[in-house]
Amino acid sequence: MNQLTSDKAKQIIAAALAHAKSTGCPPMGVAIVDAAGQIKAFLREDGATALRFDIAMGKAVASVGMGCSSRALTELQTKIPVFFSTLASSTSQHFIPQTGAVLIKNTDGTILGAAGASGGTGDQDEAICIAGVVASGFTHA
Repeated sequence: MNQLTSDKAKQIIAAALAHAKSTGCPPMGVAIVDAAGQIKAFLREDGATALRFDIAMGKAVASVGMGCSSRALTELQTKIPVFFSTLASSTSQHFIPQTGAVLIKNTDGTILGAAGASGGTGDQDEAICIAGVVASGFTHA
């Protein structure tokens, strides 16, 4: 499994949202981006608020753009806040360094993209992304 296809992106979303339902999360949005930060798939559940796409996309783009989970970015931005505010305002894509996105990697560790979610707490968002990535047969970071 070496590619993040559209079908695989849809599988990640389906598994992530199934996990969200099973754990009592509020209505969610989940975005899958490829290694260039370009959208592969997105779904905003019925009842999810309007900004779920922008937030999920921003978390996923930040994760893949910096090569680490958005949890790691959340921790790093406390150490160098000026860098992160400058980066967020100067990139051409959404960039939200908040917990709720993980890298999608193949079995040899190559970064294929990222999954980002929005709608719950950062921990809930991250957990559903991890569940979706693992259920699809990829690994995460």
